[in-house]
Amino acid sequence: MATVLVVEDSPTQREIIIQLLQKSGLQVTVAHDGVEALEQIQVSCPSIVVLDVVMPRMNGYELCRKLKTDPKTQNVRVIMCSTKGEEFDRHWGMKQGADAYIVKPFQSNEFLGTVKQLLQG
Repeated sequence: MATVLVVEDSPTQREIIIQLLQKSGLQVTVAHDGVEALEQIQVSCPSIVVLDVVMPRMNGYELCRKLKTDPKTQNVRVIMCSTKGEEFDRHWGMKQGADAYIVKPFQSNEFLGTVKQLLQG
């Protein structure tokens, strides 16, 4: 079964994303910021990381860059999920190595479609 690591500091957003993923049959683990996410990934590498951009201690851009430049984690799929919806934000996220960039609030079917597409690829 595919595992998705949700890295989100907002309890409300985190719960919405977790519920969506679990309802579609995916196993979900959680980290509250980028530092905690890195620690978890060293122990158990997920199939996909869904991460917020604006977080304490380490932002999503930094975490994505670290994952994509480390040979052990460079193949982990990364979906950035942020309220930062300007074209520059999307461009910068993709430049850091993100496989997808979704703007909050998102449509459930768009979000799950992106997750499933990345799991197949």
